[in-house]
Amino acid sequence: MAAYFAFRSAALRGAIGLHRGSPNAIVGPRAFFATKAPFEESTEEYEFVERLIPPSRVPSPPKHSGPTPSGWTPPAESSPSLPYMIRRSRMHNIPVYTDVTHGNRFMTLVRKVEGDIWALEKDWNLSGVRGIEAG
Repeated sequence: MAAYFAFRSAALRGAIGLHRGSPNAIVGPRAFFATKAPFEESTEEYEFVERLIPPSRVPSPPKHSGPTPSGWTPPAESSPSLPYMIRRSRMHNIPVYTDVTHGNRFMTLVRKVEGDIWALEKDWNLSGVRGIEAG
């Protein structure tokens, strides 16, 4: 039984053709990928690649005299002298978001506020407009 197994494993090794050379020798399917084909480096066609690369930052918006058809308003040339400031997002939008939860709970979220947030809350209060105090 042992002789049969040894003969069979030797026959399999011979059929598979295991390499008994140095372990660093590349044989089999890896040898096809290990050979390097000559290549030429050219920068002439790189202008076509540059068109496909997305820009690293959003470009400055074009000058508008008023709101655009989508409702976007450009930022003012000079900011008013307030104790707080709301920075625009990187897409040049005002970061004010609304959310409705539980069907009747309306929340407004303002991000990117810099400065005195309590002065913003005081100015944000709509008691003069709605007749009730926001809370």
